[in-house]
Amino acid sequence: MLKQQLLQKGQHKLSPQQIKLMKLVQLSTLDFEQRVQQELEENPALEEENSSDLEEYSDILEEENKIDITEDQNPSLDHIIDEYFSDDEIEDFQINNQKNYSVKKHISIISGISFQEYLKNQLHTFRLNEKDLLIADFILGNIDDDGYIRRTITSISDDIFLILGKSVSTEKLEKLLVNYIQKLDPIGVGSRDLQECLLIQLEKKKINQEVLLSKKIIRYHFESFIKKHYQKLQKKLGITKKSLRKIIDKIKKLNPKPGKIYSDNTKNLNHIIPDFNISVSDEKLELTLNQRNIPELKISSLYLDMLKSYQSEKNIKENEGTIVFLKKKINSAKWFVDAIQQRQNTLMLTMNAIMDYQKEYFLTGDPVTIKPMILKNISQKIGVGISTVSRVANSKYVNTPYGTFLIKSFFSEKMMNQEGKEISSIEIKKLLKESIDKENKKRPLTDEKLSNLLRKKGYLVARRTIAKYRNQMHFPVARMRKNL
Repeated sequence: MLKQQLLQKGQHKLSPQQIKLMKLVQLSTLDFEQRVQQELEENPALEEENSSDLEEYSDILEEENKIDITEDQNPSLDHIIDEYFSDDEIEDFQINNQKNYSVKKHISIISGISFQEYLKNQLHTFRLNEKDLLIADFILGNIDDDGYIRRTITSISDDIFLILGKSVSTEKLEKLLVNYIQKLDPIGVGSRDLQECLLIQLEKKKINQEVLLSKKIIRYHFESFIKKHYQKLQKKLGITKKSLRKIIDKIKKLNPKPGKIYSDNTKNLNHIIPDFNISVSDEKLELTLNQRNIPELKISSLYLDMLKSYQSEKNIKENEGTIVFLKKKINSAKWFVDAIQQRQNTLMLTMNAIMDYQKEYFLTGDPVTIKPMILKNISQKIGVGISTVSRVANSKYVNTPYGTFLIKSFFSEKMMNQEGKEISSIEIKKLLKESIDKENKKRPLTDEKLSNLLRKKGYLVARRTIAKYRNQMHFPVARMRKNL
């Protein structure tokens, strides 16, 4: 049975060009722009223009079919093989709707340097010898977007030996980390855990009684602090509730994720580029696709003329290698031009359906008007695979009059209120957030109390569902939201 399944999968193996086609749809605007530039550089048969010589190319190919280049021929854009990709991969590119959608080419974005480059620029201002700088750079590469090094010094030492071929003691690595890496800005970067991160920041504070007590809490009573066992802390430190409140407030002003200050900003600058733009004009919605600096492409006339010339010569056998090369490049260019149009049609068809489904929200900006919507709703509406809709929703952003959002944020579960009316889980989350924001922080609401509160407002939401939504919105449990 297993052998039969393996054989069946082998029969449906995709060609490299078909795989490329599937990957193009899921690329972000920035990545797609880079992909187009890469193709222009690698294929001389592809040029920037407003029109294509595809008709002329078709005539030339019909003129001469003596040379077999089956492996290089264009794969069908409608060919779909679901078995190749897993459930979360692109599975359907058969788009029947070929509308002439509007394309927006000028959605601006600001550029900046990465978090790693920012840290590296600082590190290289220290006077380190060549070997130490090489090792320090390697340590730097282990810092994540939060600003933490979540690997052990021993593991880093082993990697340095395997990758750089240099034997470095853990003591040496510890010294470079503490004396150089952890001196970089933002303060707290290079920490191995939250406790170390907070202590590093407190060390930079001007010494006074509150700072000393803050350091004592983090260094010796950290578990009581993170679990908000304030009465225990008050007793252990021998201070009043008012004094403890001041110390806790000071600690809360420290940054638990120092890297986020920089990495979030650079992500917004470099990576969150809206793929679509929705505008409202005279109570009508207008959808445009962000093409930024992506040029119109065509097949090179020079390459077409060269192919025509070689095919018209009598001694065609002598030019066989050249003809094969030219056909291969022209085929590749033709495929890429077609694939760009296919990608545009796929994206616009999917987003147009989402916009139509959530029309009331895009006209008003009121989150309460967002209708329950799942991938299947859009998939059935436009006749493409669920995986295609998933790829567009999970990886693309839309700019609206109310902000820029990841498209998947408009998908939500269907729920019912006490009146039997369908409501979106987004509406529930909005009410849940409002309830938590307004709660008494000295006695925060438990999930059970939040469930009862929503029930009084006409929303039947179980405690377990409240817990799920609260976690999705990154709200901690009631005990962790408690303040003195």
